[in-house]
Amino acid sequence: MSATPAQRPQMLWIARAEYRFHSWRERRARARGQRPTVAAFPGYGSEEWVRVVGRVLIVPPPPRKRQRGEYASVRGWRSFAAVPVGYAQVSVTIDGVTHEVVADRGGVIDTVLPARLEPGWQPITMSVEGSEPTETRVFVVGSGIRFGVVSDVDDTVMVTALPRPFQAAWNSFVLDELARQPVPGMAVFLEGVVRDNPGAPVIYLSTGAWNVAPTLIRFLGRHLFPPGALLLTDWGPTHDRWFRSGKAHKEENLRRLAREFPDVKWLLIGDDGQHDDALYTAFTSEFPGHVVAVAIRQLSPAEAVLAGGRTAVDDHSAAEVPWVTGSGGASLLSRLKEAGVLPGD
Repeated sequence: MSATPAQRPQMLWIARAEYRFHSWRERRARARGQRPTVAAFPGYGSEEWVRVVGRVLIVPPPPRKRQRGEYASVRGWRSFAAVPVGYAQVSVTIDGVTHEVVADRGGVIDTVLPARLEPGWQPITMSVEGSEPTETRVFVVGSGIRFGVVSDVDDTVMVTALPRPFQAAWNSFVLDELARQPVPGMAVFLEGVVRDNPGAPVIYLSTGAWNVAPTLIRFLGRHLFPPGALLLTDWGPTHDRWFRSGKAHKEENLRRLAREFPDVKWLLIGDDGQHDDALYTAFTSEFPGHVVAVAIRQLSPAEAVLAGGRTAVDDHSAAEVPWVTGSGGASLLSRLKEAGVLPGD
């Protein structure tokens, strides 16, 4: 039985205003002859289904001045200049089978589709309104896999000092993407974890906006981080909130991974600058059989000041799973080896 108008959740006025604003921008862009395309992002799945993620956008034309090199300089604001196309119908082709899906109000595609694929990275394509298909990949977790990695991004793999509003705006909108720095040793750490656990999925779970996904993909590749699925969020109002909750986004996706892969135990990686310790503590208490260990990167004093301070890390000496801390990838790797989570040298 469908809900009556009185029973349906009332959309916050600012959410309606945001949608009308983006619709106006879409009409103007189409009037100039611009057409939508799909920004497709890495997803994940099992041997029977895949989670497909992407976004439908009208992207502004590139600047006339041509940049040199594979990793041309890109200012952060350009990631947010694209026009999201709400409720667009998107064709997703997986192993020769095409599915029709509909993007949400913000143009985001996040859906599960049936598929019979071999374990490992597999290609899929997406297109909208007859556009050229955009190819991406999904990581298929084999039925025998028992180990996986969930990693935060901001101040865990990339130095961003995100919690402080001014610093967040600077990093997101102004900073040249080539100026973004990796956390020391984290690429080597994560690559070593994946090498020691063949077939393990890597999930980059962040409160960052989908707008920065292309920048993040280039950053991870440029600094030799292992490829993985991206789970970001859509900034802006929901039907009942002025801003989406990044904490809720992480909580929901952690619980979802536990349901989707009941036999996988996750290595959870985060930092002490946001809510990772509390989030991972709650998840470990709720799903103790789904966590192999927790690794928390400690911010430097300067990073802690920029981030607005550290989150207190609880005493985990009595925890059922190993809980380690360190200043970077090398120290975390060493302590996980000491704890017996990873093989020693």
